[in-house]
Amino acid sequence: MKSSKSHDGRFKYRFRTCRCVDRATGGVVSEYDYSQLRGYFVNDNRFTGLLPKWFASKRSVNQFWQFIKEEFDSYSERRKFLWAEFERLLAFCERGNGVCAEPDISAGLDALNSDGVNRAWARALERIDTDPEGAITAGRALVESVCKRILEQREVQYKKNIKLNQLYRQAAEELNLAPEQHDEDLFKQVLGGCSSVVNGLGSLRNTYGDAHAPSELSARPHSRHARLVVNLAGAMSLFLVETANK
Repeated sequence: MKSSKSHDGRFKYRFRTCRCVDRATGGVVSEYDYSQLRGYFVNDNRFTGLLPKWFASKRSVNQFWQFIKEEFDSYSERRKFLWAEFERLLAFCERGNGVCAEPDISAGLDALNSDGVNRAWARALERIDTDPEGAITAGRALVESVCKRILEQREVQYKKNIKLNQLYRQAAEELNLAPEQHDEDLFKQVLGGCSSVVNGLGSLRNTYGDAHAPSELSARPHSRHARLVVNLAGAMSLFLVETANK
């Protein structure tokens, strides 16, 4: 059972975000309330990469109102849009910052401009505590999606049913991240470790993920295992994206 402190935190963040929904659906929100809402999130580095891209530029309640009324005609469309836009922020706040570098990873993955990558990352984060098997599967899917997106952006062909370790190797070679592409022993060791992490993610997904029906006698992963996998998958994905965009 979650603590009252956690419950209070969820209420606080949802209350703040509701101010945007209130204004978008005909409610009255003061300039002071909106500026406090915006300042609270924009000025805190923990939320970098988690806020909607349009949010920082809407410095007043009138600017927000002009934006939302031109985007959508109906109240229901506006509600659906805003809850979807703030979902990643809310999930981060409600989880109690369960992944060490989540804002940095989220911001980095946005650079790929890929809905598939963002969905895999969001699923991995959402399932850590409630569905460890699903989080492990999503973590593996994240690395796969990132590798494919990078290769596609560079117009490099890959086999349709390619295994994760082979796909990563192809992406690594394209980015000059394969161990044999370097002479320095330290680089070889680190980059070899990266390959081992990806191989491990694929093996963990096959053994403990939810892609295959588990045996009744199989060991079941816990949230701590899922958190480790998601952290590793996020860190590897960010490394690939930042290298591709250097």
